[in-house]
This record gives sequence, C-alpha cells and structure tokens, in this order.
Amino acid sequence: MSLRRRVAAASRIVVKVGSSSLTTTAGGIDPERVRSLVDALAAARRRGAEVVLVSSGAIAAGLAPLNLPRRPRDLATQQAAASVGQGLLVRGYNEQFARHGIITGQVLLTVDDVTRRSHYRNAYRTFARLLEMGVLPVVNENDTVATSEIRFGDNDRLAALVAHLVHADLLLLLSDVEGLYDGDPSRGGATMLLEVSSEADLDAVHVRRTGSAGLGTGGMATKVEAARIATGAGIPVVLAAAPRAQEALAGEPVGTLFHPTGRRRPTRLLWLAHATEPKGRIVLDAGAVRALTERRASLLPAGITAVSGVFVGGDPVDLVGPDGVPVARGLVNYDSEELPGLLGRSTRDLARELGAPYEREVVHRDDLVLLPSP
Repeated sequence: MSLRRRVAAASRIVVKVGSSSLTTTAGGIDPERVRSLVDALAAARRRGAEVVLVSSGAIAAGLAPLNLPRRPRDLATQQAAASVGQGLLVRGYNEQFARHGIITGQVLLTVDDVTRRSHYRNAYRTFARLLEMGVLPVVNENDTVATSEIRFGDNDRLAALVAHLVHADLLLLLSDVEGLYDGDPSRGGATMLLEVSSEADLDAVHVRRTGSAGLGTGGMATKVEAARIATGAGIPVVLAAAPRAQEALAGEPVGTLFHPTGRRRPTRLLWLAHATEPKGRIVLDAGAVRALTERRASLLPAGITAVSGVFVGGDPVDLVGPDGVPVARGLVNYDSEELPGLLGRSTRDLARELGAPYEREVVHRDDLVLLPSP
C-alpha cells in the first residue's frame, strides 16, 4: 500500500491547527475558518477514523475581548489572554461539531502530565476512554497556568508527542502555507517538496521561524521539528494548508508528505527527550558516560563529579560528560541539595552510613533517554 493510501486509511489521526489558521489578524476567532476545519474532521469521522485535534488559538482568541492589539510578550498577560480565549475557542468548536452530532472534550496538558511516571499512564487512559466513547478530544497546553510551556511550546511539538501518546496512524499539521518549500516561498522561485523521505531531503530546505500573522509562536521550523519527532517514532506526517484539510485526510496529493523514519519508543521517554527543559546538570566521569551510553546502565553517585542547578526529585536534568556535552536526560531521584555530599561514593557505603534509602540510583535507566550527538 502506498503511503498516501495509508494516509487515507488512517484509523486514528491527530490534527494540529495553528492560530493563524483560525483567527483574524485582529485576534478574534474566524467562524468560517473554524467551520471549514470542523467539516473536514467530521468527514474523517464519518469514514470511521478517530480524531484528536490539537488546537492553538486560545491566546489569540483572547486578544480582542481584552482590547489587546497584538500578542503580549509578558507571561502574566499571555496567561490572562489564554484564560479568556480558551473558553471562546472551545465554545466555537462545540457549536460547530454539534452540527455533525459530535461531542468534544477539552484536554489541557503540561509536560508533567506525560513525563512523570505517576501521570503519563493516566493521560493515555484519558485519551483512550474519550475515543472509546466517541468523543473528539480538543487538546492544548495548559497556557493559563503553564510557565515554561508557553515559552518553549508551539503546539506543533505538542501535536507530535500527542500523536505518539495516543498511538496515532497519522499526524496532519495544518498551516497557512501549502507545504514545505526548498526556499523562501514569499520571494518566488521556490519549489514545494511533495515528499520527504529522509533527513537528507531537508538539507537545503528554507524554514520560517515566525508565524505569518504575528499571532502564533511557531513557524515552519517548528513544523519540521514536529515532523522529525513523529516520523522518528514511526508516524507519517502530512503538512498542508488548512483550507485543504479534507483533501489531505483523503490521501490526495496535497501538501508535503513526510515518510516514517523510525519505530515507536516508550512514550514517556519521547516526551522527556523533546518536551522537557532540564532543571540542572549532572557532570559524569568518563566511566559513567560509557556505562550509560554503552551498557544502558543506571547512574550511580560514584560516577558523578559535579552538580549545578536547583531541582527536586522527579525533575528532568541533563547528564553531561567531562567535556560538558549532554549525553542523556533523565528524571533525578534526589534533590540538588542532597547530591553534593554523595558524589563519588558507592551506594553500598552510602546505605551503610545514611540508611537504605540512599542505596537508590541517582537516575534509573528506565527514566533516562540518550541524546543525539551534537
């Protein structure tokens, strides 16, 4: 079966739409754009597909009601706009999907929901149950209370990670351009790539780093990164213009089709690698680096030479070699205040002196992901 036919036959689809595809330049929700998107997703539902929608637009939708002329730069005002706009956005979706007899459910995520062991299984169960009940989940980052999420997040990356979390067969990234070009399309002479089969196809590609309407946080760079995450986990990706969503979902040759390049990996580790900001750095000696990278061992205090940053147990930290280059990221089992007194010591000695709780690993191998070489 060709990949375009696989796209048309996908049974579980994650669709991401950006702010510029939903709103006017003044910041309000455009009812016709929302209606067109909903009609396309409803058509996919009618053929039997399950759909998860990752929607930007909460902050943008809150601008006009608050008389804000543009997207605010300070975090507090962003959060205020998200608080106002999220309800308006969801109401718009509810009204439009109701025309097709489809119930929607709002899912607001933060990184902790899918990186901390106690949370990520619950996130998957929530999605699975919503889809089982015929509900169409509408997903966004929890912008109202998030801090680093608003600063680094762009919802393209979120969509790629959600696609992996829900075991999707397809990720559709909707944009305000037709696809991925080999140059700047605004200057003329650029050619759109119909398919991307490997990393080599991206070598000479031009990517925009800002949203065209000034309302989004992303651009083509974030979409390419999202495509890398999803395809690296075995999920095909289509990047297309929002008005052509129905054609893209039908497997027609629109937009850019990214071929899968890898296989599924544990969901929580994918989020750990791509969605977390490290709270600190733990410097390893050469032996510990080899143990982590070659034997996939856990990190013990004996292999640590230095610690920096402020973190608590369960936070993500970067594990760096003697040269300062990160080799892995993991969820640490100790607070930053505890670690300096443990460095270079064996767990047996620590347990004998301080008690059994200090026999544990600093980072367990199940909570650790190796990072690619720079």
